[in-house]
Amino acid sequence: MKVTHLPLVLLPLLLHGCANMTPTIGDSSAKTIATGAAGGATATNANAQLERCSQTLGTLTIVEQANQPWLYQFTQEYHMQSTVPLLRLIIQQSNCFAVVERGRALNNMKGERELMAAGELRKTSNLGKGQMVAADYTVTPSISFSARGTGGIGALVGGMLGAVGSAIGGSIKSNEASTMLLLTDNRSGLQLAAAEGSAKNWDYGAVGALFGGGVAAGSGYSNTPQGKVLNASFMDSYNQLVRAVRNYQAQSVEGGLGNGGLLNTN
Repeated sequence: MKVTHLPLVLLPLLLHGCANMTPTIGDSSAKTIATGAAGGATATNANAQLERCSQTLGTLTIVEQANQPWLYQFTQEYHMQSTVPLLRLIIQQSNCFAVVERGRALNNMKGERELMAAGELRKTSNLGKGQMVAADYTVTPSISFSARGTGGIGALVGGMLGAVGSAIGGSIKSNEASTMLLLTDNRSGLQLAAAEGSAKNWDYGAVGALFGGGVAAGSGYSNTPQGKVLNASFMDSYNQLVRAVRNYQAQSVEGGLGNGGLLNTN
């Protein structure tokens, strides 16, 4: 069989193609604004915009309200499984709260205790009752507003560059989101804090095609899904929450909370 030799000029292209077949660790356009890792009170490669605390304020669990319209949008439209992993990462990185498990992994924890009670585990396993840490607080996330293409700059660019500029500007749309976090005391049931956050980015749309697939200064934004905007908004919400509780002062009612209040209905 005759072997046809490729021109040497094609060799670099082939080698480049092979190189692209190897995944690059830590280099992905799928990254969100929540970066790095957390181990105990230690944060690694955390976003510099994340608020941090020198002292942990208590333990906390995160609860998503089931069957909420925003949760359906978050999971179905933006293909994100849950807000919980994102929030757990940024909360632990901040060192403001210690996160306790109350999600699916809790079933596994219960299963291990059942195995211990049944005598299936080693006696030295030290696994039993009275070892779990209580959650002092609960954080409840929600999405107030999330939309694509909420604004463009067609008129501005058109005024500068004419009809072509107007067409280009019309393809540059903004993605926006607004989110909320509520902090509740698990012992009293009191809402301790509420915080709203927001985020925005720009989708360059057809501009990328005009410049061969992307704009150097904004190619990251042109590939950013709405989910990333939501992630950024939740980080903003959490930063606002931390700033509020750092200077926390308990609300008080004359006669004590929950003892009738001062709004006399008689």
